[in-house]
Amino acid sequence: MAKIALEQKLDAVKEYLQGRSSYREIAKTLSIDFKAIIKWVRLYKAHGVDGLIPRYTNYSGEFKLDVLNYMKTNGTSILETAAIYNISAPSTVAQWQRILEEQGIDALYSKKRGRPIMEEVSKKRQHEEGSKEALLAEIERLRMENAYLKKLKALILEERKSQSVKKRK
Repeated sequence: MAKIALEQKLDAVKEYLQGRSSYREIAKTLSIDFKAIIKWVRLYKAHGVDGLIPRYTNYSGEFKLDVLNYMKTNGTSILETAAIYNISAPSTVAQWQRILEEQGIDALYSKKRGRPIMEEVSKKRQHEEGSKEALLAEIERLRMENAYLKKLKALILEERKSQSVKKRK
């Protein structure tokens, strides 16, 4: 869907509210889906011009649960709920609903994305590797590895000697 300017959205909403055109007629003139006009009208009725302004926000887990609980208790549709809570994309509410059903409540709470900061990584490594038990286990593992490599070297040398003795005869 193409981005529509705020003025065009406002004109489309006012045209519908004044009864001059239907959702489909307005959508046809703007070359968009008529459901967008329905969404704009609901947002405008609920929040005025502010409802038509696009915004990008991160919603808390509590807010997501409140929205889903409201929708469930009042029996409102996803579109109506998005308009009431001034959520710009109704698909966001549908996604929260799907996440809740598939993964549970904990999945609604945001998690940090991306790579961790290097300071955090180095502190975590120091904490994990710095404990006495971890260091002793590391020493023991290295000793065993060293002993294994010495035995392997001894076996290889012994095999070479036996091959050279067989060649001399």
